Amino acid sequence: MIRLSSSFVRTLREDPADAEVASHRLLVRAGYIRRSAAGVYTWLPLGLKVLRKVEQIVREEQDAIGGQEVLFSALQPREPYEISGRWEDYGPNLFRLQDRKQDDYLLAPTHEEMFTLTVKDLFSSYKDLPTMLYQVQSKYRDEARPRAGLLRTREFIMKDAYSFDVSDEGLDVSYEKQRGAYQRTFERLGLPTVICQADAGAMGGSRSEEFLHPTTVGEDTFVVSDGGYAANVEAVTTMAPAALDDAEIAALPAMHIEDTPGASTIAKLAEFSNRAFPGKGPITETGEWTRFEMLKHLVYLLTSPDGSAEPLVIAVPGDREIDPKRLEAAVAPALATPFSEADFEKHPVLKKGYIGPEGLGLESESGIRYLVDPRVVPGTSWVAGAGEQDQHVYDLVFGRDFTADGTIEAAEVRDGDPAPDGSGPLRLTRGMEMGHIFQLGRKYAEALDLKVLDENGKTAVVTMGSYGIGVTRAVAAVAELYHDEKGLAWPRQLAPADVHIVATGKGQEIFDEAERIAGELEARGLDVLYDDRPKVSPGVKFKDSELLGVPTSVVVGRSLAEGTVELRDRASGEIREISPQEIVDAVVAEVRSA
Repeated sequence: MIRLSSSFVRTLREDPADAEVASHRLLVRAGYIRRSAAGVYTWLPLGLKVLRKVEQIVREEQDAIGGQEVLFSALQPREPYEISGRWEDYGPNLFRLQDRKQDDYLLAPTHEEMFTLTVKDLFSSYKDLPTMLYQVQSKYRDEARPRAGLLRTREFIMKDAYSFDVSDEGLDVSYEKQRGAYQRTFERLGLPTVICQADAGAMGGSRSEEFLHPTTVGEDTFVVSDGGYAANVEAVTTMAPAALDDAEIAALPAMHIEDTPGASTIAKLAEFSNRAFPGKGPITETGEWTRFEMLKHLVYLLTSPDGSAEPLVIAVPGDREIDPKRLEAAVAPALATPFSEADFEKHPVLKKGYIGPEGLGLESESGIRYLVDPRVVPGTSWVAGAGEQDQHVYDLVFGRDFTADGTIEAAEVRDGDPAPDGSGPLRLTRGMEMGHIFQLGRKYAEALDLKVLDENGKTAVVTMGSYGIGVTRAVAAVAELYHDEKGLAWPRQLAPADVHIVATGKGQEIFDEAERIAGELEARGLDVLYDDRPKVSPGVKFKDSELLGVPTSVVVGRSLAEGTVELRDRASGEIREISPQEIVDAVVAEVRSA
């Protein structure tokens, strides 16, 4: 039994100054967590009870599909990560340190390398496979801007699991087992999720899906269509128009350079074109020029994990902006930052405000990498900078007048864009990543030489899957979903206690009866939180009860003299008066039925 008079539980009346979202505000105020440093939190007794219940559900579903739990150290040597390439690929997000002998270590963000090496050390035959291992362990990432309490932290607990199979077909089976386990896990946690196609990022691999919980406080944007398509915005592929053939391209008007004084932005260029060349735009009905026909060139400095840097020019339709997350995913593990004035001075070929494709590309004299949006296909005609002040090129045709080094999926995705699978227009919504599953394939097995003998006695590289769930983030997500203006309202499966007994009043008989009820409920196998504080007002106790969010509470107070106590439901606010003799059975029945 948890007695508030002697427990390490202190509630706060004021919100923490740095709280941005409800879960952060309420978990701190209710005494579940305390901030240790930016992005680092201490779990207090009640918070730890909730965390352990989340972990237990995760473990049960992993065990149910044959997962076997292990535990690696969070402190890892550099060498395996050097071999896999992630010592550099993770860039500044990796916590690096040295011991007294100047040997390099890291605080692991994930443990692919160690799982791979452990299986390599112990297994050598196809008969040993398939196998699935998992752990529930702290992870570390040096987030540049930790925020929102537990939603974006530098230290967090994650369940990471890894499957090992001899064949791709075996990997498919393991992947589907984990996919089903994740669906059941989030159902049991009470968290609705949408399974979205995702970008594999630094993890590598082929098939990749995220389990996103729709919420307005989520940092991820994902899209859905009425036809069933769902994807993280980073993984959306653009529906490109059909390219023209050579004969069709040859029939298009020749390009020509025009003076465009003051048209240094896309908006000004469209306005100038409609004023200088009215009725000659590509819109058939009106002859209007729009920003879509203007080819916008944006310049970035692309910095590789080894510190080397090079310019990158990206061309997108003028009515689109670059989505930073899509760009980040497209260039990973490198980092892209917008060109500064100093960068432009170093590259005079890039005339700010009037950049065009002329002189760009790795094969050009400038050697500047040049990538275009997938909508830029052979035969599409554009207006673009001519590389000189106050000049633009009209009727500039891709495939005839200019080419590029490749395409890049970096432009923003909008509501109404067509789904890549043809299932209808897309709708954008916000979400929070709760889990991510990958078909890693043989990336890490090849890097770390994980091989076994197959059934023909030949050496085969093992194929792997990786599966992660953010355990601490799940606590925050549940708190975000289950609360009201008064405080938390935990679903019963995750609450720190089954019932909260509140003794309100000064008479000893009230505390004696509350003690009896609490003791009998504990004897019946329930987890009991008992507010036995003798000199705390009923108002404070009621506020604390609402803030702490235990789903069922029993109030023993003035009505005891009339032969009743109150049974309260935190979620609905319903209050029932029940006799003290019947209250224990009533609470047990309510808990058991739920």
